[in-house]
Amino acid sequence: MASLFSRIAKGEIPCHKVGEDDGFLAFLDIAPLRQGHTLVIPKLEVDRFFDLPHDLLAAIMPFAQEVARRIQRVVPCDRIGVSVIGLEVPHAHVHLIPLDRMSDMDFTRPKLAPSNEELAALAERIRNA
Repeated sequence: MASLFSRIAKGEIPCHKVGEDDGFLAFLDIAPLRQGHTLVIPKLEVDRFFDLPHDLLAAIMPFAQEVARRIQRVVPCDRIGVSVIGLEVPHAHVHLIPLDRMSDMDFTRPKLAPSNEELAALAERIRNA
């Protein structure tokens, strides 16, 4: 059975897309730690990040870099943090999280609950940045 992220990449489940190319998709997290929290996934379904084929592993960070630059143009923050955890969904992915302090990357704290409209508006601003 396809992972949730594979289904998103195939367009079977909607998302708030902020970037895409032939190999990768970036979309807003629907339960973010901070406004602008974005997930970057390879379109190829691979469970563990370090099991990605070398070409995808080498290409995911340059793709994420461009997405992070656009996030930082739109979301006020000191920098964009990067986290690879991989326990939530069995599909390799990178979290890009706007940061001002270390606690902004604390995955145990309560998540935000933005509306669909807020996510859609933010995704459009990031795409256009």
